[in-house]
Amino acid sequence: MSLMERVAAAGNASTEVGNSERGVSLAQFRDAIQERINSDEMARMAVENPSKARSEIRSICEKAFEEAPWSSIPSDHQGEYVEQTINAMLGFGPIEEYLSDEEITEIMVNGSQSLFIEKRGKLIKKENTFSSDEDIRMLIDRIISPLGRRVDELSPMVNARLPQGYRVNAVIPPLSLDGPIITIRKFGKCTLQLRHYVESGAVDDLLRQFFMWAIAARRNIAVSGGTGSGKTTLLNALSCEISHSERIITIEDSAELSFKEHPHVLRLEARVRNAEGTGEVTIRDLVTNALRMRPDRIIVGECRNGEALDMLQAMNTGHDGSLTTLHANSPLEAVMRLATMVRYAVELPIDVIERQIAHAIHLVIQTVRDISGARFVSEVVSYRFEESSRSILVETIYQRKLFSDKGVWGSVPFWVEDLVAQDIAGAGEVDAWKRAVCSR
Repeated sequence: MSLMERVAAAGNASTEVGNSERGVSLAQFRDAIQERINSDEMARMAVENPSKARSEIRSICEKAFEEAPWSSIPSDHQGEYVEQTINAMLGFGPIEEYLSDEEITEIMVNGSQSLFIEKRGKLIKKENTFSSDEDIRMLIDRIISPLGRRVDELSPMVNARLPQGYRVNAVIPPLSLDGPIITIRKFGKCTLQLRHYVESGAVDDLLRQFFMWAIAARRNIAVSGGTGSGKTTLLNALSCEISHSERIITIEDSAELSFKEHPHVLRLEARVRNAEGTGEVTIRDLVTNALRMRPDRIIVGECRNGEALDMLQAMNTGHDGSLTTLHANSPLEAVMRLATMVRYAVELPIDVIERQIAHAIHLVIQTVRDISGARFVSEVVSYRFEESSRSILVETIYQRKLFSDKGVWGSVPFWVEDLVAQDIAGAGEVDAWKRAVCSR
C-alpha cells in the first residue's frame, strides 16, 4: 500500500487528533517517517548510539514538516508529533510516559480497546492510543527481540524483563480473544528498606525491629500474599538487612530483587526453552546448583513448583536464614500450597511434608493490599508440628486486620530470648521491646 493510500485508510484511526485542528493524524505522520528510514540501520543505531538514533529521526521529522501534507501540522503541535514518533520507533510508544512515571506500578494494555494503569494501588483507565492490534504486536516484538525471544501462534505467551528490570508478560491471539495483551509490572528505582515501610505505615517500629532480629538470627522466612500485595518488594527489603559479610545467591524467574549496597550477591535467573524446544533451565535446577556455590543465604523469588522441595531441604540442612515468597491468601493456605508443590516433585505422605515445612520455615509474613490500595503486613506466624494429630499448627505472633488498625501481638518466639547470648541485641534492648509488645 502506498503512502497516500495509507493516509486515506487511516482517516478514521483512533489516534487521529482532529483533522480540522492539525490537518493530519499522528499515525499518518509516523507511517510517513517510517517509510523514509532504513529500519535495519535504525535498529543497529538504536543499540549502538541511542542519542544519535533519536537525533536522526528528529532531523527527518523536521524535513518532513517542510513538505505537504505535513506542513499543515501547526507548529505548536510539531514537537509532540516528533516525540511521539521517536517513542513509537525507539521507545514504547503510547506507554512511554507511563514507564517514566515513578508513581505508576503497573501498565495493562488490553488490545487496542483499553489501557489501564495502577497508581498508588488504584486502577485507572487511560485513553488507549494504540491505533491497531498490529501496533501492539510491533511493541511486543520490540521488547522481546533483543532478549532472543519470540511470540507467535505456536508460542502465544511470553515473559520478559526490560532493561530497567520491569517484568513484562504478553499474550497474543488465539489465546487472547481481545487482541494482544501486555502487562508490565514496574519496580521503583529506589530499593525500599524496612524504614520506608515504617514511614508508610505498612509496619510499625516494633515489627521492624522484630524483622531485623529475625534476619540477624538467621530465621528462615517465607513472605506470603496475593497478587500485587507487595511480596517481592518486602522480600527485597528484608534481604537488605542481611550482613555484608555473607554470600547471597538469588534465584528468580525474572530478576527483580535489587542489592545496590551488598558486596557479595550472585543473581541467577531461570531460562525458558527456546524456539527449538531446548535450553530450559528451571528454578529447581538453579536451587540444586546454588547448593554447590557455597551460599550463606539462598533467596528464591517465588516457589511455584517442585523447587519447593529443594528449598525446604536446603533450609533443613544448614542453609539457615534463607528467604522466599509464596502465593497464598493466608499462612494456613501457604502450608497447603507448599504441600501441593512438594508433591509435584515427589510423592510423600502429607504428614511427612508438613513436618518438613514446620521444621524448615520459622516465620511466615503475610502481606495484603486493602480496598484503598494500601499494602501492609497483616500477619506474622510460626509453624509447629503436633505429633499427636500429625499435622501442622499455625501460631500467631502478630496480627493486623486493617491498615487503619494497630497490630496486636499474640506471642513472642522462643528465639528472641537467645538474641543476647548470640550478641545480636543487648539485654536492655530486648527487655524494652518485650515490654512494648506486651503493652499492645
